Amino acid sequence: MGEALSRAGCFQGISSSILYLADLGVPSGNLADLSLYNEFRSWKDDPTMDRSCPFLDKIYREDIFPCLTFSKSELASAVLEAVENNTLSIEPVGLQPIRFVKASAVECGAPKKCALTGQSKSCKHRIKLGDSSNYYYISPFCRYRITSVCNFFTYIRYIQQGLVKQQDVDQMFWEVMQLRKEMSLAKLGYFKEEL
Repeated sequence: MGEALSRAGCFQGISSSILYLADLGVPSGNLADLSLYNEFRSWKDDPTMDRSCPFLDKIYREDIFPCLTFSKSELASAVLEAVENNTLSIEPVGLQPIRFVKASAVECGAPKKCALTGQSKSCKHRIKLGDSSNYYYISPFCRYRITSVCNFFTYIRYIQQGLVKQQDVDQMFWEVMQLRKEMSLAKLGYFKEEL
C-alpha cells in the first residue's frame, strides 16, 4: 500500500508488465497489462481476423469462448462461426417483417425455451445463422452474451477495415478493453433486464 509510484506510473516492486491508465491519457487509478497493450499495438499495425494471432488468441481464450459456451454445444459452435463470419441475425420475437419470413422457415425452441441452454425461460429474441431458414429462440442472458461478442467483432472489423480514424491507438485499446469488460459481465450473467 505504501509503495512509491515510479516515474513510469507503476508501483515499485510490481512487475513492469503493468501499465497505469494515466500513462495512456485515461483518467483512472486502474492498471493495464502492458503485454496485452503491446500485442494490441502489434495487431493494429497489421490487423487480421486470424484467431491464432497473439492478441486475438488471448481474447478468444479469456472472453469469446467462455461467453459463447452453452449447454447445446453444436448450436453454440454454429453461433460462433456465424459471429465470426458476420452472418448472425438477432431479431425480437413477434416483430419480424413479413417480407423476410419464409414459408419454409423452421423455428427451434419456443418462446418459453432457450435453444442454446435448453432452459425454460421467456425468450424475447430469436437468432438466425447465415442463410439457414432456421430460427432459434434465445433467452435475454444468451442474447446479451452473443451481442457483447458481436460488438467486439464489429469494432475490431472496423479497425481492420480502416474505419476507425478519429481515435489514436491508445483510445482504440481502451475501447477494446471496454468491450472485453462487457463480455466479462455478460458471461458472469450481468445483463440489462430490458433485453
